[in-house]
Amino acid sequence: MKFNFPLLCISLGFFLFLNCSANSEIIIEEEVMDNKDDDPQDNQGNTPPKNITFKLLALGDSYTIGESVCETCRFPEQLKDSLRLKFDTDTTFTLKVIARTGWTTTNLINAIDAENINNDFDLVTLLIGVNNQFQKRPFSLYENEFPQLVTTAINKAKGDKKSVIVVSIPDYAFTPFGKGDSNISNEIDRYNNFAKNYCNINNISFVNITDITRAGLINPNFVASDGLHPSEFAYTKFVERILPLALNELKN
Repeated sequence: MKFNFPLLCISLGFFLFLNCSANSEIIIEEEVMDNKDDDPQDNQGNTPPKNITFKLLALGDSYTIGESVCETCRFPEQLKDSLRLKFDTDTTFTLKVIARTGWTTTNLINAIDAENINNDFDLVTLLIGVNNQFQKRPFSLYENEFPQLVTTAINKAKGDKKSVIVVSIPDYAFTPFGKGDSNISNEIDRYNNFAKNYCNINNISFVNITDITRAGLINPNFVASDGLHPSEFAYTKFVERILPLALNELKN
């Protein structure tokens, strides 16, 4: 049999051309896929969010507004500043405080209604009840209104109970004003036990800071200049306990 040498050369050349072209296409596809890994957009073409803003809401009384300490010394401000340090520079925090010295649960309920704020907060703290005790309001009033305030706090936190942190009531018996009166401590315990049990039953975060304030008589650094309210130092200790829960919620 005779071979047609020219035809064989042409056929071989065509085969090599197809093989090289196929390899080139594979390499190009691999390069495109590699580039996708560097693309800041996700599979839907969305760019990851930047400049995130977290909205914080603090509800309470003198212990929240920070009676007798500077505005940036109160615990909600210290919490905001501590949170800021845990996030990148693109993350910002805003803080809304609804609190006033002397407010009972009734006063706080009315004030929140009057503010008419949106239900779009990322974290809400609630510390209330000492003035119910101090003003000798019936304990049944707290039993009725504290759950109302927790429900309101959840609503303000976009309906997410995990975004609500209830803080226990400080014990002012351990201040120069309270003079170690055990009756005050027993009554504060009653309020705190009710709040803690309610939160436990309803899976609400509850942070106990009462023991911190009970160092007030042996360590004056825990008491503000008025001899009654917590100092900036005491509020810093509050934040050390609140911060881990707040971080867990905001980062998840």
